[in-house]
Amino acid sequence: MVDTTPLTRAVDHFADLLRAAPQSRLQRSAAAEALALARELALRAQRLEDPAAEPREMPDAGMFAAADQITVASRDLALVLRNEEELAEAVTLVAEAQKRAGV
Repeated sequence: MVDTTPLTRAVDHFADLLRAAPQSRLQRSAAAEALALARELALRAQRLEDPAAEPREMPDAGMFAAADQITVASRDLALVLRNEEELAEAVTLVAEAQKRAGV
């Protein structure tokens, strides 16, 4: 079993920053980056859980839902991570998305 605490902490921090960000920042890039991250995390979770299934894309629920979407997607991924390498990749994805989002 993989200790997913680093992923949870990284995502919670990013989500908190998104929730505190002004609407103008969300509109410029932060929400789009968060949605892209949520979609990637969800895709990874789906591939690990059922590699043969057709992946489903996380819908765009709007800029104010971006923080919740990355939280949900990361929790789903955390449940199916198999090793430290997959965990490290996920944490890196979060850090890179946060940097691009500018929050």
